[in-house]
Amino acid sequence: MTASAQTIDPPHANARKKTVFVVDDHPLLRQGLAMLLNREPDLAVCGEAEEAHTAMKALAAHRPDILIADISLNGPDGLDLLKTLRAYYPDLPVLILSMHDESIYAERALRAHANGYIMKQEATEKVLVAIRQILAGDIYLSDRAARKLLHQYINGSSTARSELSILSDRELEVFRLIGEGRSTRQIAEDLHLSVKTVETYQAHIKEKLSLHSGRELVQRAIQSKIQSKNGERFPGGGAPIDC
Repeated sequence: MTASAQTIDPPHANARKKTVFVVDDHPLLRQGLAMLLNREPDLAVCGEAEEAHTAMKALAAHRPDILIADISLNGPDGLDLLKTLRAYYPDLPVLILSMHDESIYAERALRAHANGYIMKQEATEKVLVAIRQILAGDIYLSDRAARKLLHQYINGSSTARSELSILSDRELEVFRLIGEGRSTRQIAEDLHLSVKTVETYQAHIKEKLSLHSGRELVQRAIQSKIQSKNGERFPGGGAPIDC
């Protein structure tokens, strides 16, 4: 596994620019990321979407060289998008760029066949390194995440893991939405599930985390909310995105 220490240099200016498709539910983030990438001699943002269904419809037309997606999206989340992508575009490189803690989500993203994971708090230079490293055929993780996964591999998968690792991807998604203040009905609408199905996931979460009531579940989810959304934007605005 290749960690973030490796640097991939940009190609010569006369090389074809690699196209990037961005999926994120925050317009300012998409615009800032477009500004950052479009300044580079070898990269250009060719399209964007705020949720998974729109992204899937647009990909056939854009055919990007790499896709960048957040975990938190309107509707199905980034992990769901990844799983769908692999059914239709198995060779499309995908970088997950998210505010959510890599200690919880990076391994899940790799299991869903992402090519890398980077947190939005990282310096913009590292985002560029991650993109180029993935385009060169490598996996990108921060040094911290790579060490953690290596430690788990050496010592057995049951050690050095977050308690939330016992939750399935869908249970973790429901847990995250509870922490963001969503009601059961709102979660059902967001995930296109029935209220009864969401309640079943909540019951499984309570059992796995040894919680005894809905109130304890809400309190635990709020406590586990990784951070506020402050600081996740890239600087600046952006021009309309076009290839």
